[in-house]
Amino acid sequence: MGGAVYHFGQYELDTARRWLSHGGQQVHVEPQVADLLCHLVEHRDRVVPKEELADTVGRGRTVSEAALATWLRTARLAIGDSATRQQFIRTVRRRGYQFVAHATVASTTPPATPSVRATAAEADQEVIRVCRSVDGTRIAYAITGDGPPLVKTANWLSHLNLERTTPMWAHWFDGLTRGRQLIRYDERGQGLSDWTVPSFTLDDLVDDLHSVVDAIGLDRFPLLGVSQGGAVAVAYAARHPERVSRLILTASYARGQQIRAGNDAERDAAEVDLNIARAGWRSQDSSFLRFFAAQFLADATPAEWDVFAAFSRQTTSPANGLRFLEEFTRIDVSSVGPQVTCPTLIIHSRDDARVPVAQALELATLIPDSRLVLLESRNHLFTAADPAWPAFLSHLYNFLAEE
Repeated sequence: MGGAVYHFGQYELDTARRWLSHGGQQVHVEPQVADLLCHLVEHRDRVVPKEELADTVGRGRTVSEAALATWLRTARLAIGDSATRQQFIRTVRRRGYQFVAHATVASTTPPATPSVRATAAEADQEVIRVCRSVDGTRIAYAITGDGPPLVKTANWLSHLNLERTTPMWAHWFDGLTRGRQLIRYDERGQGLSDWTVPSFTLDDLVDDLHSVVDAIGLDRFPLLGVSQGGAVAVAYAARHPERVSRLILTASYARGQQIRAGNDAERDAAEVDLNIARAGWRSQDSSFLRFFAAQFLADATPAEWDVFAAFSRQTTSPANGLRFLEEFTRIDVSSVGPQVTCPTLIIHSRDDARVPVAQALELATLIPDSRLVLLESRNHLFTAADPAWPAFLSHLYNFLAEE
C-alpha cells in the first residue's frame, strides 16, 4: 500500500515517513512502534494475526512475544490507548489485533488537475486534503457529496474527523450535502489544521479560506458563514466579489462583543464574559464548559451540554481556545459590509443566547442586497431536534436555487 496520511482522533499518522503527530506536534516513537501502527491502520478492515504483525515489525528477523508485547504497549501509550481502554487497538483473543477507531485518509499529493468533484470512494471515506495558507500554516479541508459546490467557512469549534458523528454537527453535515458538494475546513489552531500558528487575526482567517478554494480550483461559489465564520465570509465576499455568487450568514455578527459595547455597562459585561471564559478554558472546568455549551445550545439537555464540552476539549488546546475567544470579541467587519455585492441571506434565531438578534439586524442594514429571516429558536447553533432546523434548510436551499 502506498504512503498516505491517516487521521484518527487528534492524531495523524504519515505511513510514508513513519511519522506520528498529535495536534501538529510530533510524537517520537521507535521505528518498530511506527511500523506496528502503520500496519494496523493500513489493515484496519481486518484482524491482523500476531505472527503477521511480528513478521512486519521484525522485517524478517525473529521477534519474541515479549518484544512484540512491549512495542504494542508503547504504541498504545503513544496514541492515548491502553490494554484496558482499547479505543484504538483492540485485542481479539486467540486471533490477533485490530485497529478499530474511525480513521480518515488524507491525500499526500494534490490532484494533477484541480477539480471540485470527489469520487464516490472519496465521498464514502471522507478524504481529507491539506493546503498551505499564505503564512505557511497547514489547513485541512474536506470535499463531500456531489453537485454544485457550497463552501462553508470554518467556525470554532470544528474538527473534520469528529464532527460527522458528534450530535451538535452531524445533522449539519447531512443537511448541507443534499444535492450539493460541501467544501469545509478546520480553522487554523483547531481540528486537523496546524495548532501552533503565529496569529489568529481576521486577515489570517480570510487568507485560510482563500487558500482552500484556490487549492480546490473554485472560480465562483456560494459561501456559508456560521457564527464568527460569518464575519470571515463577509470579509472574503467584500475582498473577492468576483468569487462569491451568494452569501448565507447564520448566527453571525458584524462586530464582536467588545467592539459593539456602546456604554460602560456593556463594556463591563463584555470584559466579565471574557474573564469567565479565560478562567474556564484555562482550568477546563466542566461546570464552566457546561455553561459555555448552554450559550450555544440553549434548549439542549445537560447531557448534550456535556457532549458539547467533551467535543470542545478535542477540537483545540486550552491556550488556543483563549486566543480564539479574545480575537473573536474584537472582530469588526462593519466597515466592509457595505462592499458586499452578491445577494445575501441572513438567518438568525430570534432569541439567540450567544449572539443577540440585533447583530443580524445590523448585518442586514450593512449589506445592500440582503434579506433577513428570523426563526423561532433560542439556540445559537440549530440542533437536529430544533423545529427551526428544517426551516433553516428550506430557506437556504430556496435561496441557492435562485442562482
